[in-house]
Amino acid sequence: MTPLAPHITAFLRERLPIDRRASEHTCDTYAHAFRLLFQFAATRLAKTPSQLHLEQIDATMVLAFLQHIETERKNGPVTRNGRLAAIKSFMHYIEYQVPSALDQVRRILAIPFKKTDTKLVAYLTLEEMQAILNVPAPHTRFGIRDRAMLDICFVAGLRVSELFEFSGKGGANEYYLSGSGPAPIFGRGLLSVARLLYPNFSSMHVVAQ
Repeated sequence: MTPLAPHITAFLRERLPIDRRASEHTCDTYAHAFRLLFQFAATRLAKTPSQLHLEQIDATMVLAFLQHIETERKNGPVTRNGRLAAIKSFMHYIEYQVPSALDQVRRILAIPFKKTDTKLVAYLTLEEMQAILNVPAPHTRFGIRDRAMLDICFVAGLRVSELFEFSGKGGANEYYLSGSGPAPIFGRGLLSVARLLYPNFSSMHVVAQ
């Protein structure tokens, strides 16, 4: 039997924050998922969490845990999938640490996520967009900067990375402000082709400030 404690400790203290550079929020969320799982398994096996062994966290146990959080804790599919994602991430780590657990890992990784309703993307109305543009203080340096970034993003539909390239020294912003013609905006991936940003008087005025 393989003690579980050393592996989950290494996963939460080294693998996630150091190797994977996961955010503090992600680390806390994963730790909470395992706290719930180990409490459930310990109760089911009449043990303490520190006495659990890796072999006891098998596909049957994971499925029972997922059923438990849905029926007893009233968790929805999104939360259930988040807990399962944490478990699968740990199992991906285990498959390289404990070769004897490969079949156990394979069975857990085969557990499917539940389908969830996908919300349609909500679009801002002109009034909502103007309300956001009015938030930055117009009489401060940072307020003017923030208003300029928001304005150009709304007008051109820029991503953050595209905004940085646009505003860099010698970038498309200098060509844009000259008013001599449209400025090329290069995206990423499928948007790697240039899009043309045509001069707009209100945006040019804000950016020029």
